[in-house]
Amino acid sequence: MNALTDRWVPHPLASALLEGLRERPRAVAPKFFYDAAGSALFDRICELPEYYPTRTETALLAAHAHEMAECIGPAAELVEYGAGSLRKVRLLLEALRRPARYLPIDLSAEHLRQHALQLAADHPQLPVEPLVADFSAAIDLPPMAPGARRRVGFFPGSSIGNFTPDEARGFLERAAHALRGGGLLIGVDLVKDPALLHRAYNDAEGVTAAFNKNLLARANRELGADFDLDNFDHYAFYEPRLQRIEMHLVSRRRQRVRLCGEVFEFAQGEPLHTEISCKYTVDGFGALARAAGWRPQATWVDPAQLFSVHWLAAPA
Repeated sequence: MNALTDRWVPHPLASALLEGLRERPRAVAPKFFYDAAGSALFDRICELPEYYPTRTETALLAAHAHEMAECIGPAAELVEYGAGSLRKVRLLLEALRRPARYLPIDLSAEHLRQHALQLAADHPQLPVEPLVADFSAAIDLPPMAPGARRRVGFFPGSSIGNFTPDEARGFLERAAHALRGGGLLIGVDLVKDPALLHRAYNDAEGVTAAFNKNLLARANRELGADFDLDNFDHYAFYEPRLQRIEMHLVSRRRQRVRLCGEVFEFAQGEPLHTEISCKYTVDGFGALARAAGWRPQATWVDPAQLFSVHWLAAPA
């Protein structure tokens, strides 16, 4: 209950999960992975030997940060979408000339504030203003900081792949409007050997499986649901026709689950679709960006052609 309005404010996870469980096939958006526990599990995923995206993108940023900073220019205000642990942005901030302000955006409030405080302590001259928000929808950014010449987005981690191509275009169109006159530095995972992708999303330690199941654990913790995590299997595979990884939680047996006063029947083998991770070619992503109003101007790709970072200029 909201004390100011005296009206019921729905829990975002409850609304999304109830809607997703009523549908066929059942699905829920991956943004709900990222509570504090889910964010911590994702940090562990990023350190796994099978998970190439983080170390590959980090290497690209380390090697080319000064070139990227030249594209961004001096006195820029930096907006990071899906900021997470704020590790990669440190490489960029070290190369930027007189950044005017840093606005990290993420849904996991506790995780974001903790890491924003650490970064602010390491950069005492840089205004750091974390924003807890859902970047998959429209966001009202504050007015630009005094002295900022332009507003630039940073979207690492290939999180753009968690959108369908139509959703990705919608995000890019909204970002083009928000960053008008500036630009966007964005990480994009590339199409590659499906066996390598399969290993990346099915690690030997089972961390990705725990990350996937944390969605159900979160529903139990926050909503009083009674998901039995042992009754669901993590299942991730590459769908080459759609050029994407799909992640599901598959019911191991016929079962009933209670959530927010409703009862949901799962058949043996029935999936709950939890995530997609679309992969692009360099040309394919460039075409998507142009269709959303951007002007691709520079691309950095690692020698093994696993990952790419793109500099896009926003419309004036």
